[in-house]
Amino acid sequence: MNQFGGDWTRLKIEILVEYAKAYLTIMNKYTYFRILYFDGFAGTGFIINDKAEYHEITAGAARRIVEIDEPKSFDGYYFVEKDKDKAGLLTENTKKAFPGKQDSIFIAEEDCNNKLKALAQYLKEPKNIRNYDKVLAYIDPCGMQLEWNSINVLQGAGVDIWILIPTGMGVNRLLKRNGDISDAWIDRLIRFLGLSENEIRKFFFKEETELTLFGEQTKITKTERAIEKAAILYKDRLKEVFKYVTDPFPLRNKTNSTMYHLIFASNNVTARNIATDIITKYS
Repeated sequence: MNQFGGDWTRLKIEILVEYAKAYLTIMNKYTYFRILYFDGFAGTGFIINDKAEYHEITAGAARRIVEIDEPKSFDGYYFVEKDKDKAGLLTENTKKAFPGKQDSIFIAEEDCNNKLKALAQYLKEPKNIRNYDKVLAYIDPCGMQLEWNSINVLQGAGVDIWILIPTGMGVNRLLKRNGDISDAWIDRLIRFLGLSENEIRKFFFKEETELTLFGEQTKITKTERAIEKAAILYKDRLKEVFKYVTDPFPLRNKTNSTMYHLIFASNNVTARNIATDIITKYS
């Protein structure tokens, strides 16, 4: 089972499920579309929860999405889980738990980045059938495994996408206060944000010249509110790929520290407005 993260873990799943039901309600009117669900970090289908009062909502996103029957089910489910053991449990909790849907559920033990690129290629193939496939995607990494190139290739594809951005748990932790960031961490930031090292440093750090006993020295410091700035930056990056993007929604732990931001992107203004309404409701 996946480890339960707290109220924010439940919150992101409730937002996703509510949107999925609204999305299916609208798409149910267009019978010529094939509606697919893509989960890039699907986990096991369940989340460990030590609090008995939350037992009824310990099902993970994958399980909750497969459970949806009204107004209709998705026509196909594509779950990506790189970890072999987790993928095995996911099979038990989805394909085998819902025998009536097992033929429409596919589980891939691969890297999400590769599968997102394959999804984009599939949707953009010059075949008429591809024009009738619409995808709701959910990307929920535990860290910074998602690479910007994997999102950028979705430009022009028929995809609505929810992304969990590790602003506090990932980006902010790699941005050392004095700017002394290891090559490995810089590389991770570059691949995650799709920006050059110089662009990242210019955005998150400032240089000041100080007069000391040894003459002028340059002091590098991290900008204030780096977590919020990281969320805004990612939103702006998404707007280069999708026409409509929600404001990032902060997910906080019990000490009110921001762990992640949840964000939605689409090429459909109605989809964005529905997502915004749901986010507002839960905020």
